[in-house]
Amino acid sequence: MASTSDIRNGLCINYNNDIYKIIEFLHVKPGKGPAFVRTKMKSVTTGKVLDNTFSAGHKIEDVRVETHKFQYLYNDGEFYHFMNEADYTQIRLLEAALDNPGLMKEGQVVTILINTEDNMPLSVDLPASVVLEVTATEPGVKGNTATNATKPATVESGAEVNVPLFINEGDKIKVETAKGTYKERVKE
Repeated sequence: MASTSDIRNGLCINYNNDIYKIIEFLHVKPGKGPAFVRTKMKSVTTGKVLDNTFSAGHKIEDVRVETHKFQYLYNDGEFYHFMNEADYTQIRLLEAALDNPGLMKEGQVVTILINTEDNMPLSVDLPASVVLEVTATEPGVKGNTATNATKPATVESGAEVNVPLFINEGDKIKVETAKGTYKERVKE
C-alpha cells in the first residue's frame, strides 16, 4: 500500500476494480482545510481518462510493474506488435493501451510497463520526442505570417501534426509525443 505522497507520473494503481496509470498530478495545500492531491488517471484496459481527487494521507493500492525495452514491429489494423529486445519474444497490444500510436514508426524502441503479478503489458511509453519526416503538406503562403500561423502536415508514421508555414515536404521535424505537437525542425 502506498499513500498520496507517493503519487507520481507513470504510477500504476488499482482503483475501482481497474488498473489506472497516473498521467498528471498536483499536490494542493489550500489556506483553509486539509491538503489533497488532484490527479488525472488513464485506464490501461479501456483508455478512459478520469479526474480524481485524493485527500492527503489516503491509502492507494499500487501495482508492481517492470519496464522492458521493446521494438515496434508493425500494426495490422487491430493490434500493434512489439518484440522484446532481450529475448526476442513478441507481444501484441490494442490501440487503447497506447498513448499516441500515430507517432510510432516501425523499428522504434519503446518502453512497455508489465504487471509483475500476471505478466500482462499495461502501457507503452514513447520517448519524450521523436524525429519524423514530413511526407505531405501544403506550401506556405508568403505574407500570411501576421500571427503564429500553422498548417497541417502528414508525417511518415501517418499522423497529422500542425507545423509552422516554413516547413516543407521532406523536412524532418521533432514532435513532442505527450501532446503530439510540433517542437522544432531538425537539420541533418
